[in-house]
Amino acid sequence: MVFYFKVRPEAGDYTIFMGLDKFENEDLIKYGFPEDIWFHVDKMSSAHVYLRLNKGQTMDDISEGVLEDCAQLVKANSIQGNKANNIDVVYTPWYNLKKTPSMDVGQVGFHNSKLVRTVKVEKRINEIVNRLNKTKVERKPDLKAEREAVSAAEKAERKVQLRDKKRREEMERLEKEKQAEIRSYKNLMVQEKMTSNKQVASGSKTLEELEDDFM
Repeated sequence: MVFYFKVRPEAGDYTIFMGLDKFENEDLIKYGFPEDIWFHVDKMSSAHVYLRLNKGQTMDDISEGVLEDCAQLVKANSIQGNKANNIDVVYTPWYNLKKTPSMDVGQVGFHNSKLVRTVKVEKRINEIVNRLNKTKVERKPDLKAEREAVSAAEKAERKVQLRDKKRREEMERLEKEKQAEIRSYKNLMVQEKMTSNKQVASGSKTLEELEDDFM
């Protein structure tokens, strides 16, 4: 089971989601999207909360309002964190999550600590948590199938882009050859390389001179 939430309307059309338990979290870790940002209460047990950005966006594009929604939701879904004040919530891109065979179910590390950010959450804000919970939807998605479908679409798009690139390169090559041929033809027509009728006439013998030669 995966729970889906909608961020504050004025922030845009973004979805926040989290797994029912640590086993569901394993699938979310395994079949995440490059646009997913992972949130967790630092040094405490909590739900794994994800924010799905639009394609091409990064952590730098997360607004303060959306960041606050994610931080409040992950705090509210931490037994320890929900009761404590001034906690830290860490977040990082999904592709930075590191999973090794020796780790427990639901446990993760990071490939690059420089890609991990921290936001301080002073206290629980019930207004935000209640608003998010009103948008809550439960689904049983086939995470593997969803990821494979997106991967197939992205692969097909890359093939189209590659084909278009090759077509453009071929057209550019043909145009360069055409322009080179035109320049070469013009060089043959320059004045100093041409022979005028006057020059031909001056270099030819007169009729009288030809008769003298014949005699």
